[in-house]
Amino acid sequence: MVTTIIITMRATAISRRERTEAGPWPTRWEDASINVPAAETSQGHSALPLFAWLSPSFPVGSFAFSHGMEWAVHQGTVRDPETTRAWIGALLTHGSLRNDVILASCAWSSVRATDAAGLREAAELAVALSGCRERHLETSAQGTAFVTALKTAWMTPKIAWALEALRTEEIAYPVALAIGGAGHAIERHPLLEAFALALVQNLVSAAIRLSVIGQSDGQRAIASLMPSVRRLAAEAEVATLDDLGGAAFHSDIAAIKHETQYTRLFRS
Repeated sequence: MVTTIIITMRATAISRRERTEAGPWPTRWEDASINVPAAETSQGHSALPLFAWLSPSFPVGSFAFSHGMEWAVHQGTVRDPETTRAWIGALLTHGSLRNDVILASCAWSSVRATDAAGLREAAELAVALSGCRERHLETSAQGTAFVTALKTAWMTPKIAWALEALRTEEIAYPVALAIGGAGHAIERHPLLEAFALALVQNLVSAAIRLSVIGQSDGQRAIASLMPSVRRLAAEAEVATLDDLGGAAFHSDIAAIKHETQYTRLFRS
């Protein structure tokens, strides 16, 4: 019993001495993060911030948009797992999702190279390529919300430079994401893969909420589209603004028709 007490007292004394040499305890919880190693913060080369930015909980409002799919469901074009996969797959290969990932790639490259002219060109094209009012609302609303979140909690000198270079309140979503990624030293390829996958997941979620498919079919759709996501990221990584373009006319018409759809769940 005496031996146990002596050992405990020595351990306590050593612990107190080590604590004194290390400095005082933080007085608030937020103070405890002061000495976090740089490699464990978003200033390193980790892609960890993407998990936060592309999470459904990140405040950009992506859940409110169906990218015209709601009208396609209303018309019966998207009606089951097969047509859902075909609709999203066409957007990845020939449509607006492909353009968004290419725009993100080009904007990322411009921010990393501190190329203000290139960034402005990509940003202007990203807004101009919105084929109708609701597509414009979709990309600008999410982009603006993303920039607001960056300013609130994720600001870096590179992000500040990019926003100053653009000098506009209207930034398309893919450009906003690219600014955040480049500003936090996230490599281009994981950024593009994560972005393309998030776009797919959002449309699958819209199809589920429109009662076209169930949760299991939704997961099968995402899994089956994964090769297309990888191919698009690889293509976009070496693409330029000259590679922009599309032929998904049915999707563009659906977005236009959705503007006057009588009953709606989504904003686009």
